[in-house]
Amino acid sequence: MTEPRRLLLLRHGQTAWNAEHRAQGQRDVPLDETGLLQAKSVAPVLAAMEPAFVRSSDLARARVTAEVVAAAAGLTVATDARLREFDLGARTGQTMDEYAATHPEEFRRFRAGEYDVAPGGESRATVTARVTGALDDALAALMPGELGIVVGHGAATKVSLLEWLALAPAASAVLGALGNCHWALVDDSGDPTGPVDGRRLVAYNRRG
Repeated sequence: MTEPRRLLLLRHGQTAWNAEHRAQGQRDVPLDETGLLQAKSVAPVLAAMEPAFVRSSDLARARVTAEVVAAAAGLTVATDARLREFDLGARTGQTMDEYAATHPEEFRRFRAGEYDVAPGGESRATVTARVTGALDDALAALMPGELGIVVGHGAATKVSLLEWLALAPAASAVLGALGNCHWALVDDSGDPTGPVDGRRLVAYNRRG
């Protein structure tokens, strides 16, 4: 029996804006001290899985997380701008408290997973198209039995994972957020004739 291919989707480590509960979007905010420690903590765990490659969003918080993981595995990082976070338009830089106070109904929808309600931001369709394209390419690059690691961002990864697994967008409201340096694991051990080519969610929001 052919061994499944596995793709591990890792969220970047913490930034100061994460700690402040501030909307980052595509602002290139670096890892803070805690975020770097998180990356160094998860790196040996993921390296022990013997990944075939590490790919990452080109934003610094994801790229540096990926570089720490890749170094532990004896690999280098390939960046892919398609893995970037949602562009949150006019809400970039706002804290969640500010957002809730100034635009309560929009904020309610945002917290329910409708990240594209932000004025001037990216549509969900645009984000899922680019991220799932990157995931398709990553999975296709694996041989049977191999594991690949893709480092990205919380919102973009979550909604794109739902799309990639043909789950309803409304599931975003009940699927918890990926924590910093937490990961989801997908393999292709399911029915290859099904709507998602055998892809199955094996683990979610793991960190060890």
